[in-house]
Amino acid sequence: MIRPLTLCCLVLNAHAAALAGAGAGGTAVDKPNVLFVMSDDHAAHAIGAYGGRLAGLDPTPHLDRFAAEGVRFTNAFCGNSICVPSRATLLTGQHSHHHGLRTLVGELPAERQTLARLMGEAGYETAMIGKWHLKAEPAAFDHYAVLPGQGQYHNPTFRVRGPKAWPQNTFQFNRYDGIHVSDAVTELSLKWLKNRKSDKPFFLMHHFKAPHDNFQNAERYDFLYEDAEIPEPPSLRNREGFGPLGRAQYGTSVGPRNVRRNMGMHMFVDQDLPPEPYTSEAYRRYLTKYLRCVRGVDDNFAKLIDHLRATGELENTLIVYTSDQGFMLGEHDLIDKRWIYEESLRIPLLVRLPESLRATLPDAPAPGSTEEAFVGNVDFAPTLLEFAGVPTPDSMDGTSFAPLLRGEVQERPAESYYRYWMHMTHHDVPAHYGVRTPEAKLVFFYGLPLDARGALPKPTEPHWELYDLRTDPEEQHNVIADPKYAALARTLRERLDALREDAGDTDAAYPDVARRAAASWPVAE
Repeated sequence: MIRPLTLCCLVLNAHAAALAGAGAGGTAVDKPNVLFVMSDDHAAHAIGAYGGRLAGLDPTPHLDRFAAEGVRFTNAFCGNSICVPSRATLLTGQHSHHHGLRTLVGELPAERQTLARLMGEAGYETAMIGKWHLKAEPAAFDHYAVLPGQGQYHNPTFRVRGPKAWPQNTFQFNRYDGIHVSDAVTELSLKWLKNRKSDKPFFLMHHFKAPHDNFQNAERYDFLYEDAEIPEPPSLRNREGFGPLGRAQYGTSVGPRNVRRNMGMHMFVDQDLPPEPYTSEAYRRYLTKYLRCVRGVDDNFAKLIDHLRATGELENTLIVYTSDQGFMLGEHDLIDKRWIYEESLRIPLLVRLPESLRATLPDAPAPGSTEEAFVGNVDFAPTLLEFAGVPTPDSMDGTSFAPLLRGEVQERPAESYYRYWMHMTHHDVPAHYGVRTPEAKLVFFYGLPLDARGALPKPTEPHWELYDLRTDPEEQHNVIADPKYAALARTLRERLDALREDAGDTDAAYPDVARRAAASWPVAE
């Protein structure tokens, strides 16, 4: 079966056995430690190593150095750009329609926290520290200290294992000078690493809350970027040709376009300013606060690396840095995530192999390498499990990309399937699905809540969008109605239908979606 995002004919081979000791039955000491670091809403183009418009501001010096020591993935994507579904995908290796957490509503019980359970069974001591957001107790982990819901940016409370029933065991950081949540999460992770008594390898999931809105940085960053010129994306002000053709555009905005909710309101911009200066000031405040939170993540990531280096564990630890999804930083005058548009769909992915493993892999990518193969967050669990010597369970939709990190040739499809279910809630984003290939992107905004919990009931008018990424990488021109692109549109729709069929996410249960798709398709057959 060809799986969306993750085709691979690979089964565990001799190299897999080498990287995990004797495989699933090997001794625990033979296996690498695993440090999985995930931030919340950290857009790839807000990492200097990715070379976007913000790189000149030096937002992530430590992550940039880390990227120079490992592999930087340039085509890593999430399947549903919103916190709860993305985190459930990480732990289950499944798409949203399979694990069932399609929106922000729902929970992931311990028996479905598959990655943690299987890593434990493979001989790892497991811990989850930081943002959890999956409501149920993270009971599949040996240790946890997690934020309630979104958590607080300052003096945060954590839920821990204790004598009372979940979620009643809590403690709060209450220091006379306060503590920022990024510092607190890192302090807890370092404490756990330093106090471990086990001789098992560790599997630590260290999850930052930052830079999720509403953006609150640690006090030491209060004047960072205060006088900096922060480059604007061209599409912040030029939206002609983007989005639904001939109709009003959706989405909450940076400037005053969306009168219900825009970043100027969040940033306390003078509501009487004319549109152009209003947008400029809202954007400046937005990016300044966001990047200050990013710097806090970057500095705390360095503390984790420094600890591993000081203890001698760095060279036997596989380290992954990523985000649960991307983020719109003013592109198309949009804020937040949820969209299939590039800045929301794309996620950062930096991976550093332990030197003890690299020494056994003569063809492993050189430090500072980039990898252009398509991977998705649905592939993370299978990949981590392969490093632990565990075959991918049949329940998982994803496929390990560990062969790429070993320097092997791996056949993978150059396409990514995406679906957003939480119709129009919070940020006025219509429900949609689509396919992204190296050359183009086709999206159907079906605009119905269906049975997705938390979606708003009022439908929006359906429409299609097509972007030629070869000539229009910033997705400023929807060419779905251009006759020159008719053949490409038809080809992409066939690919999209095939992906959905293979993923088991067709419109069979939703005839209204199928009818809308057919009625709104503007391309002559």
